[in-house]
Formats: sequence, C-alpha cells, structure tokens
Amino acid sequence: MEILITGANRGIGAALRAAYRSQDDKVTGTTRQVDCPQGWLTMDVTDPASISQAVAEFGGQALDLLICNAGTYPEKGEGQNRYVASNWASGFAVNATGVFLTITAFLPNLRRAPGPKIAIIASQMGSSARAPGGSYIYRASKAAAINIGRNLAADLKPEGIALGIYHPGWVRTDMGGSGAAIDTETSAKGLMARFAALGPATSGCFEDYTGRSLEF
Repeated sequence: MEILITGANRGIGAALRAAYRSQDDKVTGTTRQVDCPQGWLTMDVTDPASISQAVAEFGGQALDLLICNAGTYPEKGEGQNRYVASNWASGFAVNATGVFLTITAFLPNLRRAPGPKIAIIASQMGSSARAPGGSYIYRASKAAAINIGRNLAADLKPEGIALGIYHPGWVRTDMGGSGAAIDTETSAKGLMARFAALGPATSGCFEDYTGRSLEF
C-alpha cells in the first residue's frame, strides 16, 4: 500500500509512519525540514508552492491512503497573548486551509489507486456539540477541518474516494502534554484500524481512534 502522511516527523504522525513501515507498506512522510532523506518530502501545508513542489517530487504514482495529520495548537502556552491575530491566521492556515490544499493537490494520485482513502486527523475539540469554552483557535480551526472533510466526502464519493475524519484521542505528545491519557502507539494502532475499515459506506464519518462515533 502506498501511503503519504503529513507532519510525520513527530508525535502521532511519526507513530503512524513507524507502524505502517513495520507492515512493509510504502510510506512517504512530509516535514517542513529541508533536504529530506529518501522516503520524506519537504512540504509546508500553508504554502501552495511548497505543496506543488512536493506533489511534483512524489511523481505520478498511485496513492492508496493520504493521512492529513499536520496540525498546530497556536494558542497553547501563549498566556494573555494567545488570541492575537497572527495565531488565528497560523491556526487556520495549518489546521483547515492546509488540509484542503493538500487533499486537492494529491487528488490526481489518489484517483490512480483502486479504492483510495483520505484520513483527516481532526479533534473532538472541533465538535460543535462539545463547547466548554477556551481554546478558541484550535477548536474553530478543527471544526473547519471537520466541515471541509464532510463536504469533500460528499463531493468525492461519486469517484469512489472515501474520506474519514478522526479524533486520535488525548495523546501524550508535545501538543497533548505529558498528562494525556494514551501514548502515540496506542493512538496509531486504533487509527490504523479505523482507516482499514473506511469505505464508501462510511465516507464522511467522524470517529475517535476506538471507532466511537462523534457528534459534529
């Protein structure tokens, strides 16, 4: 299986990359680091030119699974300045616009694969049914990612491209913190099971890593 994972250099993305590679799948990871070694692409999801260059380097090969994992929590640790305009711009650029730009750029590769799939790593914090306050940028940008995923799932379904939206759990990463509930390996294992189960009948789903359906 040919897989591409954005933001694969750390956290959940790194765990997914390692797990798929252990199964002998062919995995390409993206990172903003320049001069990447083989098996990696330099790509900044906020930069259309960078995405176009990554697509060109990936070539015309078929892509079975695109995992949009790159994300940011721009207000985390910012104190009273956490909701400045630049944080709003960067949050949406990565978590929402970057997802859309990445998916549309790699559609030609997905269309070359039999039964292609797209996975968007969102968050239950983007659910409108869960609104306890705070984390406005992260919540709003992840809500936008969920909305983008739902609409793309509808548009791509006639082409046989399935798209799922997933909450990876509260994971011990730089973003989730050391007090989070699960490690990256647990999250990755659960997510991989969800991706495997994804198909035309479940396209547009919003689930957590255990398969529990979430409210939009």
